[in-house]
Amino acid sequence: MPLPFAGRIAADVRESEPDWKPYLEPTAPEGAPNVLFVVWDDIGYGAWDLYGGLIEMPTMRRIAERGVRLSQFHTTALCSPTRAALLTGRNAQSNGMGTIGEMADGFPGLSCLIPRENGMLPEVLRDRGYNTFAIGKWHLSPAVEMGMGASKRTWPLSRGFDRFYGFLGGLTDQWYPDLTYDNHPVDPPSRPEDGYHLSADLADKALEFLRDSLSAAPGKPWFAYLAPGAGHAPHHAPRAWSDRYAGAFSMGYERYREIVLENQKRLGLMPESTVLPPVNPYSDVVGPAGQSWNESDRVREWDSLSPDEHRMLERQAEVFAGFLSYTDAQVGRVIDFLEQSGQLDNTVIVVVSDNGASAEGGPTGSVNENRWYNGVPEDPDLNLSLLQDLGLENTHPHYSNGWAMAFNTPFKMYKTHASFEGGVADPALISWPARIPARTDPITAYAHAIDIVPTVLEAIGIEAPEGIAGIPQSPIEGVSFFRSLLDEGTATTKAHQFYSMLGTRGVWADGWHASAVHPPTPSGWGRFDEDRWELYHLPSDRNQLQDLAAERPAKLAELVRLWDELATKYNGYPLDDRNSEEILAVERPNMTGLTDTLVLYPDGAPISEHGGGPELPHRSFSITADLDIEDAQAAKGVIYSLGARFGGHALFLKENRVRYVYNWLGEQEQELAAAAPVSAGRHVIEVRYEIDGFAGIVPEGVATLTIDDEIVSQRRIRTQPGYFSLSGEGATVGREVGQPVSTTYSPPFAFTGGAIDRVVVRLIGDQIPRDPAAQINEAFGRD
Repeated sequence: MPLPFAGRIAADVRESEPDWKPYLEPTAPEGAPNVLFVVWDDIGYGAWDLYGGLIEMPTMRRIAERGVRLSQFHTTALCSPTRAALLTGRNAQSNGMGTIGEMADGFPGLSCLIPRENGMLPEVLRDRGYNTFAIGKWHLSPAVEMGMGASKRTWPLSRGFDRFYGFLGGLTDQWYPDLTYDNHPVDPPSRPEDGYHLSADLADKALEFLRDSLSAAPGKPWFAYLAPGAGHAPHHAPRAWSDRYAGAFSMGYERYREIVLENQKRLGLMPESTVLPPVNPYSDVVGPAGQSWNESDRVREWDSLSPDEHRMLERQAEVFAGFLSYTDAQVGRVIDFLEQSGQLDNTVIVVVSDNGASAEGGPTGSVNENRWYNGVPEDPDLNLSLLQDLGLENTHPHYSNGWAMAFNTPFKMYKTHASFEGGVADPALISWPARIPARTDPITAYAHAIDIVPTVLEAIGIEAPEGIAGIPQSPIEGVSFFRSLLDEGTATTKAHQFYSMLGTRGVWADGWHASAVHPPTPSGWGRFDEDRWELYHLPSDRNQLQDLAAERPAKLAELVRLWDELATKYNGYPLDDRNSEEILAVERPNMTGLTDTLVLYPDGAPISEHGGGPELPHRSFSITADLDIEDAQAAKGVIYSLGARFGGHALFLKENRVRYVYNWLGEQEQELAAAAPVSAGRHVIEVRYEIDGFAGIVPEGVATLTIDDEIVSQRRIRTQPGYFSLSGEGATVGREVGQPVSTTYSPPFAFTGGAIDRVVVRLIGDQIPRDPAAQINEAFGRD
């Protein structure tokens, strides 16, 4: 409600008294610190040098040396859920974020719609006199609300941030990112050949926002949420940074684990008694209906691999390391500015990762992960031919699950596993030189992502508000550990922590941890009441190797009951480990309201493949363009485009001829081209593709190009089983965005010499079901 007018109104303004109170912004507490969150992606506990790993992170080390490292910080095991917890102080399912936005479902814990009752930290701080900025990855909206047709109710500017620059989804190409500035899409400011990389761009924008704040409102504190894409796939890095690690991982991932564990013991992160878990700790476990624990994802022994495989896997780790070190250097530029401007000492810096290392690369890793998303097996010869380019713009790489195991040292399992430390135990640093004493030894208090918000609020001296924008607030579920940061001897008051993610379950209480043995979605195991539970005492068994369930049945039963109580309280039901077919049977909303037709107009915002119109994979389709050629000699450019280098299709004019290219996974450009030049005047150009068979899971059929109903080219082509891209290159008319679909032109290749009225994309004929596993790979590859 507006404040009542406190002045006096007379007939003559000269006899009236103004009221300036409505113009006064909230004032932060005296001496309130700035707050900077740096949120990394898919960083395992054993990757960084300051956690015993071999990846050099001088900026992170610099932050740690001015503050503290946490040895028992935990997350949710998945991206969006952790980020929601980190910004609200509530558990993932309490936020409706028990999964990723692409898999949103119609249940309170899985809706991916964070309730207004769960206010975000920027909403709290802005109301207390802070400027607020988000830079980088968001991924806190359901897929259907990531497009320009959405209300933006779940976008950063609607959840407390004054400014935003970054990407809305779970991943993006680091060389050609899909960028949003505030509430609208923008193109990157330069190209890779000019030295562009997203990590540097995000640092540039963070510096711009901070300088603007310092200039326009000197003395006003700020909250900045900086979330680079590193180290989520695609692992993209300048060659020189990857080359810094040449030979650094030649020992292989098994020996790497041994080296890192010794480092962790020396650093005080692990007890001397700690030993490494088996490479495949649950490979012999079978489900209630005899299902295996995904035998195809077994980590292979390093010594069993060929020399060529060694070369490929070593380079995967070198590129990943280069990606992290390069991004660390970009974050370092932000830290340099804070120091130079005199702000560093009074800035609370919180550095975390959102989950453990990711095993989605499988046993071999990938040069072009779009193959995995489409369910197409890796091509070892093709991968080897691109070895020296790994990490550059013509690759979309991910390391093997052997490196995921290694980067999670000393824990077992990976990202998505909420039952085990490999999924939920992550590096975390906190620095505030003005108040928090720097320590060499790590802080051993058990902490979780939900505990960050109350810790920051206590540090600032702000109580959680009872209401935000007139909406009563739910209780914050995290517990502050600020006093533990001031005095290591102060024990945390945290009583328990609830874990549930994609069908995996665990609960921590007073050092004890109960873990259900159950693989994550899309395992399809079900029958959760038959799960075997394991019991661990973390103070004496940090990496969960000594199952005490048989010795302490009463304690285990107590924790299993506690898990059920917390699941009921925090929207943890229903549990979801559905298989691919079951997940894809869910009918989710579509923003366009259409399932078989999409109408596009020139120069509009890109329309995503995901929830933005008809889905083309495994389906016959037509593309119809209405245009007017005014100058046939000058006519050129993109008419319609969807996708990019690693898969896509485009209809365009080049050398006065109409052309259509279907780029299959970035490996084969299949072109149809008119023999005769296009003439001036109005034309209807159509591409029609009709599936008539399959080569394995790969659809095949005849593509026909017509101009004014006359066939000008026809050929047999194969199409992708899955989406063209997960990096955000949506459908456009009149120009190309991001990387080009065809190597025969360079973006934006804007249409000239005439005008495009519209382009209509339609599904035709019977819809052929897609391979469900490929669709689920696509969805969870974006987390």
